[in-house]
Amino acid sequence: MATVSHLSKKPLKQNDKGLKSCWNPPSALKEVEQSEGFILFSLTNGPEYHILQIADAVVVARHLGATLVLPDIKNSKSGYSINLGDVYDVGNILNKLKGLVKVTKTLPPKVSTRNTPIVRVPNKVSQDYIVNKITPNYKTKRIIKIESHFPSRNNNNFDLLACQAMFGTLELKSEIQEVAESIVQNLQTRSQESNGQFVAVDLKNECNGKYESGRKQCYKGHEIGEFLNKIGFGQETVVYVTQIKWSTDLNSLRYMFPKTYTKENIMLATEKEKFLSSESIEVEKVIDFYVCSESDIFVPSMPGGLFYESVAGMRIVSGKSQIIVPSEIVSSSASVSEYMSRYVTKKNHFAYKCYC
Repeated sequence: MATVSHLSKKPLKQNDKGLKSCWNPPSALKEVEQSEGFILFSLTNGPEYHILQIADAVVVARHLGATLVLPDIKNSKSGYSINLGDVYDVGNILNKLKGLVKVTKTLPPKVSTRNTPIVRVPNKVSQDYIVNKITPNYKTKRIIKIESHFPSRNNNNFDLLACQAMFGTLELKSEIQEVAESIVQNLQTRSQESNGQFVAVDLKNECNGKYESGRKQCYKGHEIGEFLNKIGFGQETVVYVTQIKWSTDLNSLRYMFPKTYTKENIMLATEKEKFLSSESIEVEKVIDFYVCSESDIFVPSMPGGLFYESVAGMRIVSGKSQIIVPSEIVSSSASVSEYMSRYVTKKNHFAYKCYC
């Protein structure tokens, strides 16, 4: 493994081959196992939550024998909703869920949503929890709305049925997919011109730099730049940051790495006009998620965040194992392996329960 002093001249090793699924397909759905009830849910807070929310909904619906109603996408801050098909490929969702759970695009007209019980469901919900906590509510009205919550991210009760719902179900609609792919290709071309690999950095505007349990919760732009510089990335490195527009905090990052870009810098004028606006915030989020999942190297600015965990899962499955976690303490003799994600080095990510 290259040492810090050699990294700028010797790029990180290429990513690995993608993994193969290691679950057994569930038994085929039988009509006798189906109830006449429905499960409602919404996708909220961005793509890092979406893949987990749809997995929870599928697991709940399957165990209850209920029909899953395709969700809308809700912005938790503004409260407005957009159609699922405005962001994701609905046909692909229906195809991937076929045989796993019964799905409908809309509720039958005779079914009322008035006074529908809202049930909070812990992410990676277990069968015992469904039987004891969710089933009684469901039996009462035959329709419930579930809301995933994330008390802690553990893998102890992970249902393998969720694997099939989580990976590959939520593919972007073709128009957005093309834009996201063009950004990745553009960045790859620029990095190849510098004989290097491009780095995607997930930066959070709300980062306050506080510590928790002796560890920094998040890193700002200049701190990420200093970290990359210390572990050997040179000025020619191409860096993509997940911010819509330029902010003053990025000035010092660009000073260290002149080839630093945001979506605004890299997208075509026609694409910016259509996809970079207050009404398209959900689209911007999924583009960032895609670029971070497909980049040569990924650096999360919030090492304990769900965006990091979800992107890491996508990268692990596809073999893109180059994930570097920042640290404010970097010794001159340290090796790169010290900063590689433990999700990869320890194989303690839930993706390893789904893929081998």
